[in-house]
Amino acid sequence: MRILTLIAGVLCLFAVLLDAFQTIILPRRATGRFRLTRIFYIVTWKPWVFFTQRLCKTRRREAVFSYYGPMSLIFLLAVWAAAMVAGFALIYYALGSPFNDGARQAGLLSDFYVSGTTLFTLGLGDVTPHTGWVRGVVILESGTGLGLLAVVMGYFPVLYSAFSRREVSISLLDARAGSPPTAAELLRRHSYEGGEHALALLLVEWERWSAELLESHISYPLLCYFRSQHTNQSWISALTAVLDTSALLIAGVRGHEARQAQLTFAMARHALVDLSQIFSLAPVTDAPDRLPAARYDQLYALLCQSGVSVCRDGSSYERLREMRALYEGYAAALSDYLCMPLPPWIADQPHKDNWLAVAKLRAQTEAANSGSESAGQSGLPAQTIATLVDDHHDF
Repeated sequence: MRILTLIAGVLCLFAVLLDAFQTIILPRRATGRFRLTRIFYIVTWKPWVFFTQRLCKTRRREAVFSYYGPMSLIFLLAVWAAAMVAGFALIYYALGSPFNDGARQAGLLSDFYVSGTTLFTLGLGDVTPHTGWVRGVVILESGTGLGLLAVVMGYFPVLYSAFSRREVSISLLDARAGSPPTAAELLRRHSYEGGEHALALLLVEWERWSAELLESHISYPLLCYFRSQHTNQSWISALTAVLDTSALLIAGVRGHEARQAQLTFAMARHALVDLSQIFSLAPVTDAPDRLPAARYDQLYALLCQSGVSVCRDGSSYERLREMRALYEGYAAALSDYLCMPLPPWIADQPHKDNWLAVAKLRAQTEAANSGSESAGQSGLPAQTIATLVDDHHDF
C-alpha cells in the first residue's frame, strides 16, 4: 500500500511539473491528450458556455465570457498548486508520516498540512520532520514552491504583452474596415486615389500580425479565450475579415495588391488552421453560407459603386467559393467553440465614416488655401464632425 501511494505521489508531481513546463516555458505547441491543462479547460469551458449563453443581454454575455480567460488562469494555477500539495503529501504518507505533531498523532492530515505550509513557504515549524530523508524532501518542496512562484510572476507579463499587441491591430482595423470588420468596408474605404498602396501596406501588416498570432497563441492557447474590449470585435472576426478581403482580391479584383493578398491569405489561413487544431476542432462543413449568390451580387454592386476595379466574369463567384472553402470551415469551428461570431461580408447596418468626413473637411481647407471659389461647396459643414458616430462604443 505504501509503495502504491509513493508511486501515485511521484506520478502526480511529474504530471503537474511536466504540464506547467509545457504550458509556461516550452515555446511550442504542447502535445498529449491527457495533459492537466487540457483537461482543465475541457471541464470548465463547456459549463461556462452553457450557463453564459442563457443570459438574455448580449453585453452581459460578453462581459461574463470576458471573465473566463483571466479567471481560468488563476484557477489553473490553483489546480497546479493543489496537485503539488497532494503529490508531496502522498510521498510523506508513503514514508510513514515521519513528523513530530504536537496537536495530533502524525498521519495523512499532518502530511497535507506540512506539504501545504512547505509549498507556500510558510515555514510555521509546529510540525517538524525527524528523519533525514524527509528533511530533504521538505527542502525540495520548498524550492519547488519558490520556483513555481517565480515562473508564474514571469508568466503574467508575457501573456498580457501578447494580448496587448494583438488588440492594438484589431483596434486599428476598426477605422479601416468597420466594426465588426467586413471585406466590403475594407475595400470601400481604400477606394480613394492611392488607396491600393495603402491597402497593400495594410495586408503586409496583417501578414505579420497573423504570424505573431500563430506563434503566441500556439505557445499560450489560453490567449484564445481572452475577449476584445468591444462586444463587436474579436480576433476571430478580424482574422476572418482579412481572409475574406484577401480571397476577394485574389479571386475577383484587379490590382497589384493581389500579390500581397496571396501572401497574407497563406499566413492567415495557416494561423486559423493551426489554432483550430489546438482545440482538436474539425472544420465545419454544414455552416450557413456567408455569401450566397444574391449577397455576392450586392457586394459586387457596392464595390463597383465605390470605384473598386472588380473583375466580374462567369467564373469569379466560383473562384471565390473555392477560396472560401479553404478557411471558412475552420473559422466556423473556432467561432462556435469560442462563441465569437464571424463577421458578415457586408455590414448590415453601415456606420458613418469618420475618416471620410475628415477628408472632406481637409479638402475644404486645401481649396481655401489655394484660393478656390468652390471651397465652401466641396464637403461637409464644419459642425458635422461634432455629430459623427463612432463605429464602436458598444462595450
